[in-house]
Amino acid sequence: MKIRDIMKRPYVIDKDISLKDAAKIMEKKNIGSLIFVAKEKIKGIITERDILKNFGKKTNVSSVMTKSVVSIEPDESIENAVEIMRSKKIKRLPVVSEGRLIGIVTLTDIAAHYEALEGSFFFE
Repeated sequence: MKIRDIMKRPYVIDKDISLKDAAKIMEKKNIGSLIFVAKEKIKGIITERDILKNFGKKTNVSSVMTKSVVSIEPDESIENAVEIMRSKKIKRLPVVSEGRLIGIVTLTDIAAHYEALEGSFFFE
């Protein structure tokens, strides 16, 4: 199974919004991250953990987001995604094709497809 088979649509912000506004969007959309994109390039990712670490601060997304975003191509294997997540200690990977953001895959998305993966790396 490939990343493209399970990736979801990412929620993108194109302005440097406040942490409070980012938290409101995440809560309303029931998502755990926002990807900051400018001129079709990923500038950063902010997660619930980032907001929690900076709770109460009156600052913008750009000051606390992760700027060196690790991404994956849509034709990569799910096993490769898990290895990247393990080695980098992250739970989300933006999916990029030809330098453009096209999706996101999370550890939860992968775990939700474990039945289709039976006999693979999860069950060694």
